[in-house]
Amino acid sequence: MYIIFNAIYLIAGYLWGDWRNWKQYYSTILFFIMGDFLYNFLLYQKSMWLFHDLILPNHTTITILAMVIVYSATVFIYLGRFPNGWKRRFFWFLLWTGIYLGEEFFNSKLGFITYHNGWNIWWSVLFTCIIFLILPIHQKNPLLAWLFSIIIIVSLLSIFNVDINDMK
Repeated sequence: MYIIFNAIYLIAGYLWGDWRNWKQYYSTILFFIMGDFLYNFLLYQKSMWLFHDLILPNHTTITILAMVIVYSATVFIYLGRFPNGWKRRFFWFLLWTGIYLGEEFFNSKLGFITYHNGWNIWWSVLFTCIIFLILPIHQKNPLLAWLFSIIIIVSLLSIFNVDINDMK
């Protein structure tokens, strides 16, 4: 399943991504990837969600594939076509959160993602909204985005009672 989704993102990124200005988005792509690396590293022993697939061997493989293809394509399209005006930006935000959440809902119903340690689809709704709010912030003001991210990470670690001893 994840191979299909990655192929769709790869094609979409190729067709609609702003590849001409890739340098403009490079740091935001790395920021997006770093967030996922931090999740996977900090919560190695206490995952909130795990990916499963019939072909890809494990969560790590699926995650790395998503980091390289999905996150890059997302940033190239989402920020590359980021509209002017609050109304258009709001609908663009809704479209992208809907895409990510629709994919996650579909995958959860088919058993390709499982939730653990108190995480559920509603936490994913909140987290996905945060992602699509913070990406344009990072594009304009990386330090502010990092500050927000640190606050969010510390808050989530506290909410889900992740003790430093739970970390690898």
